[in-house]
Amino acid sequence: MDHRERFFATIQYEPVDRPASWLGLPVPSAEPALKKYFGVGSIDQLRTIIDDDIYPVEVPYNYPPSNHIVSAFKFAKVEHMDRPDERTLTAPGFFEDYSDPLDVDKFDWPDPSLYLDREESKRRAVAAPSNRIKMGILWSCHFQDACAAFGMEQALMVMLANPEMFVAVIDRITDFYLKANEIFYESTRGKLDAILIGNDFGSQTGLMVDPDYLRKYVFPGTRKLIEQAKSYGLTVMHHSCGSIFPIIQDLTDLGSDIIHPIQALASEMDAPNLKKHFTGKTAFCGGVDAQELLVNGSAEEVSKKVHELKDLFPTGLIISPSHEAILPDIPPANIKALFDALKEN
Repeated sequence: MDHRERFFATIQYEPVDRPASWLGLPVPSAEPALKKYFGVGSIDQLRTIIDDDIYPVEVPYNYPPSNHIVSAFKFAKVEHMDRPDERTLTAPGFFEDYSDPLDVDKFDWPDPSLYLDREESKRRAVAAPSNRIKMGILWSCHFQDACAAFGMEQALMVMLANPEMFVAVIDRITDFYLKANEIFYESTRGKLDAILIGNDFGSQTGLMVDPDYLRKYVFPGTRKLIEQAKSYGLTVMHHSCGSIFPIIQDLTDLGSDIIHPIQALASEMDAPNLKKHFTGKTAFCGGVDAQELLVNGSAEEVSKKVHELKDLFPTGLIISPSHEAILPDIPPANIKALFDALKEN
């Protein structure tokens, strides 16, 4: 099978020669060790060597200092590092002291059309390998940004005590992403296969918010974002770290095709439990523990786990680290073990 056939067969629970795979997104600090170990000059070359099935296409968003769409809103009232890997949701936010939904217009909302590069979006999509699944990395973290808009603790209290205010803010954030995503989709029309969006809803042991509140105040925006992607014929991978078992069916009903990253050590997120409840209902991506196994385990232990996952999910699971970011604490030898084991009988 080629990469594209393998990907679509995997998410549709059809027979495959091996499950599809995704390396994820190595952070810049992890790249030197990976490139040295694999003897390559770029992460693109690494993806070729490991024979990965998915090629990520990042949204080119030129808004300093981060130049990353996940840092599009300057909500923090205190000075802090404003980069994707160092931003905080817990800093006091702009709307911390506001209670009237009409005050939503007092924030200087950015216009994504000023910062999202249309030509670069097209160039990146065209340049991505045509024999692999081209997946746009959009994130569209409307819930997490709503938390940052108030400061996380305050945001959750506002959701309970003044839901009209919370909805006014999260709706404006959702509108921003719908506009940004439309620019990206139009610029890359016909050149992408899938997209990744999502928010972190889970902790290690359970959801951070009662599922009924997510359904009432957050998932309406999620539905709009997914329906927009589907209108362009795109497969949707929805991300949430943590223990999200109670809302997996919700995310599927909202239109998600793939749930990512099935954080292996979080409560109820072990692969056997997911297989028991969701086989044939939704596809998954992840499963190879990135909290303990990939960090502290041996290559042999990683290989054993991959074989266990293949036996459990011969199809239906895109095998990948259980976190989209490959951090520098993961030994490159364990990445090699993961992808070697994928190809072994």
